[in-house]
Amino acid sequence: MKIALGTDHAGIGLKKDVIAVIQKLGHEVVDVGCNCSDSVDYPDYALPVCEQVVAGTADRGILICGTGIGMSIAANKVPGIRCALVHDVFSAKATREHNDTNVLAMGERVIGPGLAEEIVKEWLSTAFSGGERHVNRVNKVMAIEDKYRQV
Repeated sequence: MKIALGTDHAGIGLKKDVIAVIQKLGHEVVDVGCNCSDSVDYPDYALPVCEQVVAGTADRGILICGTGIGMSIAANKVPGIRCALVHDVFSAKATREHNDTNVLAMGERVIGPGLAEEIVKEWLSTAFSGGERHVNRVNKVMAIEDKYRQV
C-alpha cells in the first residue's frame, strides 16, 4: 500500500517512528511534511494527504498533530474521507472493521512511539469487515456527505 503521511510541528517527533513502522510493514510512504519544528497550520498538511487518498494516488493516509483533533476535523471536511482519531489499539481495529476508515489521526502529545507503532500496525493490517450492517452504516454516512456536498 501507499500511505500518505502529514504532520504539523506538534507531530514531527512521532513522524520518524511512524514512517519506520510503515516501511517495516512493506508499505510505501509519501511524506507531505511538515519537516520543521516551527509553528505551522495543520490544515495545510491534512489537505494534501486527504487529496491523495481521494484521488487514489495513496491508498490510505495518516495524520499527526499534538492531539490529533485538528487534523481529524480538517480531514473529515474532504468529501470521500473517513478519518478516525485513534489513541488505542482496539479503536484502530474497530474503525477499520466497522467504519472502513481511510485516514488515521493521532496525537503525539497523547501517545508515545510504542503505542503509535501498535496502532499503525493494527490499522494498516485490519480490513473492512464488509458485513451488511457496517456497509449500510458507512453508506448512510456517505449519504450525509452527499447531501451537504457543494457542487
